[in-house]
Amino acid sequence: MRFCRFVDRNGVHYGLVENQNGQDVITAQVSGPHLEMSESGMPGNVLLPDPASAKPLPNPIPLALAMLLIPFPLVTKIVCLGRNYVEHAKELGNPIPEEPLLFFKPPSSLLPPGGKIVRPKISNRVDHEAELAIIIGRTCHKLRPEEDVRDYILGYTCLNDVTARDIQRKDGQFTRGKGFDTFCPVGPVIATGLDTSQLQVRALVNGEVRQDGNTRDFIFSIDYMMRYICEVMSLMPGDIIATGTPSGVSSMNSGDTVEVIVEGIGALRNPVVNE
Repeated sequence: MRFCRFVDRNGVHYGLVENQNGQDVITAQVSGPHLEMSESGMPGNVLLPDPASAKPLPNPIPLALAMLLIPFPLVTKIVCLGRNYVEHAKELGNPIPEEPLLFFKPPSSLLPPGGKIVRPKISNRVDHEAELAIIIGRTCHKLRPEEDVRDYILGYTCLNDVTARDIQRKDGQFTRGKGFDTFCPVGPVIATGLDTSQLQVRALVNGEVRQDGNTRDFIFSIDYMMRYICEVMSLMPGDIIATGTPSGVSSMNSGDTVEVIVEGIGALRNPVVNE
């Protein structure tokens, strides 16, 4: 199942997304993912929309024409893996990590499909980084060896880990270079039940392919990265894990349109402007 979150003159809705004649369209309204609270009053579990309760739209909406929002509005943190593809580590002259290299992007950096990526005045090079992103569906902490990490995943989406590369290199750590407002576009949909072992991950700038990788080339698998992260911190419903980017990162300029395309999910498109 793929679903999106969109707005029209009647408010905010969740929509069922299907492919019709090669085009992604919103075919029905569905009840939004329902957040269940734990006994302690903390978010505990997200129940997926029930496709059986979908209300078909009299006029399906092409996804490319819909005003899309961030797919799931509750995000306490965005945990990212750096250098999770060998060739990407090499292209920037970095060593291949022996353990997952973790960093955060703040929720204030989130940007919906179609939103403008703003190149800050204080940076001379802003790069795209196409990634598969995981959306957490259940509170997850210190998983037992026999537990399946997929039971804690709500679904998957596309993510652009926008990076002010010159600031990242200057600082030697990632907070400023990765944390500007608009530096985390996500969407356009959440896809559930995906086999993520061999998904193509691409970035296009103005229609030109810049990155073309595959999740089979992860250094650290989704199973490994989730166990590694939740050994340290609780992953909460709605939290996002960015799984790393393949080689081919390049700079974006004002007037560009960048697309992150992940097989089985769709295309996340954003224009680029100067501050």
